[in-house]
Amino acid sequence: MAAINAWDKALLLTRFALEKKARDLVVLEVREVTSIADYFIICSGSSDRQVQSIAQGIEENLSGAGHPPLSVEGVHRGHWVLMDFSDVIVHIFYEPVREFYDLEGLWGHAPRVELPEPYSTLVDQFQAADNPLS
Repeated sequence: MAAINAWDKALLLTRFALEKKARDLVVLEVREVTSIADYFIICSGSSDRQVQSIAQGIEENLSGAGHPPLSVEGVHRGHWVLMDFSDVIVHIFYEPVREFYDLEGLWGHAPRVELPEPYSTLVDQFQAADNPLS
């Protein structure tokens, strides 16, 4: 199993989440504000099944690349799945649950990471899909 740095891992996790049409994906760089990880990836699904599908896709793909998660919590309910990949932690929410917990507000002092193409375009598309007027 070849080593992978935190940023490359975050990009892979982002890609796998977007392949399952994760909505409103945000990457926060938290290394300067906490010791638990370098990056948080926060995204949403429009149903509990989509949340489960996003988590399953991420786990299967990254495990297949030799980097399984250290732990996964919440898959069975599909409201808030937390996936710990050591230096990258993924939070996948059912949309109303994400609004309630507001992790972006809680970690608002952590900078948002500007994603490279094609990820940034996909994130924009999955945000625009929620708003037919944009």
